[in-house]
Amino acid sequence: MNVYPNISYIAKLIAEPTRAIILDRLMDGRALPASELAFMAKVSHPTISSHLAKLVEGNLLVMEQHGRHRYYRLANEEVAEVIEKLGTIAPQAEIRTLRQSSQMKQVRHGRTCYDHLAGELGVKVTQALLDKKIIILDKEAFVVTEQGKNWFLQLGINIEEATIKRRIFAKPCLDWSERRYHMSGWLGAAIANHFFTQKWIIKADSSRAVHLTPKGKQALQQYFGIEM
Repeated sequence: MNVYPNISYIAKLIAEPTRAIILDRLMDGRALPASELAFMAKVSHPTISSHLAKLVEGNLLVMEQHGRHRYYRLANEEVAEVIEKLGTIAPQAEIRTLRQSSQMKQVRHGRTCYDHLAGELGVKVTQALLDKKIIILDKEAFVVTEQGKNWFLQLGINIEEATIKRRIFAKPCLDWSERRYHMSGWLGAAIANHFFTQKWIIKADSSRAVHLTPKGKQALQQYFGIEM
């Protein structure tokens, strides 16, 4: 009798090309309607409905009802982390056009991974916080130091608010493009949200890529000692 988790069941769900596209398009934490996902995957509405039902049944997605419309999003941060880690061992996509080359550069430079920062930007921000002793790595989790609590408060992030959230505070998430760790969890999401609200970064139109604004480049140098 096999008492281990049924890995093959989840692997089959993820391995199907259309379902893999769906999961990738939802990696930024958004909830999207079936019609938009069908357009992205270039399949019919009955086909996308079948795939979405299987992903919901497999607990990889959750469905939200808003009036007559159904929206789908990743079930949780753990699903996003699995997809991101798979990218570290998967073959790189074949680049055939200048547009694809440009999109790949943007995604590698900076992107969202669920609700936190990834790519070169996410990795450099995490490393800068470690170098400045704002955070430390303790037993596979990030911990904010005493000086770090004040530093984050001055930045505009109140660490004490994390006590009311039911999620992991901060942990390393292996970045598929950098092969190093960026930060996920409550703190990773709080940092990304702060970057967006301060207009330090803006989202790209058709991918998970984020673009640094001139204000953002200045803030990176001022607070993190990073030049990008």
